[in-house]
Amino acid sequence: MQHLLRNKIIFLTIFFFTFPFLGQAQLRNELNQLQHDEDPLHFGINLGVNRSHYNILHSRQFLKFDSVNVIESINSTGINLAGLVSIRLGNYFDLRTYPIDLIFTEKAFQYTLKTPDKPRGEDTLTTKKVQGITLAFPVQLKFTSDRIANLKVFMMAGARVDYDLAANAGKKTNDDIITLQRLDYAAEASLGFHIYFPVFVLTPELKISYGLRNVLAPNNALKYSNTIDKIASRSLTFSLTVE
Repeated sequence: MQHLLRNKIIFLTIFFFTFPFLGQAQLRNELNQLQHDEDPLHFGINLGVNRSHYNILHSRQFLKFDSVNVIESINSTGINLAGLVSIRLGNYFDLRTYPIDLIFTEKAFQYTLKTPDKPRGEDTLTTKKVQGITLAFPVQLKFTSDRIANLKVFMMAGARVDYDLAANAGKKTNDDIITLQRLDYAAEASLGFHIYFPVFVLTPELKISYGLRNVLAPNNALKYSNTIDKIASRSLTFSLTVE
């Protein structure tokens, strides 16, 4: 948990100290994209970097399974690639969605084993990786401040449905994998800036996603799954959007 907290602090520090200065630099220039916010529809390309992990709730079997001492989800880095569609609802509100939103991740579970099976490649610290290629469909309501020269601040809240194209729930059962559901849904919140340049608008954004569904596919036959009762996704994403 400490390394996760440190990563969040680093992201927040870079975000909130770097981009306001970039916006202030824009204030000295002439006003750009004066009609941009009056358009009823906006399109953009979004590229992001995410730090994600799973929140794990142990099962009752974990207390009885004396060969596993600790189960942790290791923070991992992935990328996001999406196409933005934003619909203007009024002077301060927009409805956003991403018809194409791909999230690439590689989450990992780290097990501390008391009696590792050396012939099977186990060690005291054994890591099981789960590849993820997720097709997401978010719907977000954005509240935007008044424009100050070439800078705007906004907040966003919304929900997202995820379908993991690489989930291993349908693979052949063995004790070397964690089986996960393909479908997930999450609540999201973010804070960001619109920076108006002469020919485009750049939007840096920091977003938190909180998974609401248990994505574990229960299977008591799997050694690395039967000690877990619930798995929920968590992620922190920094992205740049060009409109």
